[in-house]
Amino acid sequence: MQENVVRCKKCLLRETDQEKVYEDLKRYIRQIPEDERTGEEAYQERLARCKECDQLLAGMCRICGCYVELRAAVRVRSCPMVHPRW
Repeated sequence: MQENVVRCKKCLLRETDQEKVYEDLKRYIRQIPEDERTGEEAYQERLARCKECDQLLAGMCRICGCYVELRAAVRVRSCPMVHPRW
């Protein structure tokens, strides 16, 4: 049985449904195995630090291009800055 896989269509931001993108992101985070997911307190702290960063733009890190909410949700990930915030 084939899973419903969403592939990048190389859309411009103006062509995307932002609500759908955010729902997809939340769904992906929920699917991270519990033993790989950042604890809720640490997750919120990571996001708070990202919000203070001048490299945050529309939910994305301008250094690496990731969605910070996704990167912060994976325990083994870290901030991509030279002097990481988390």
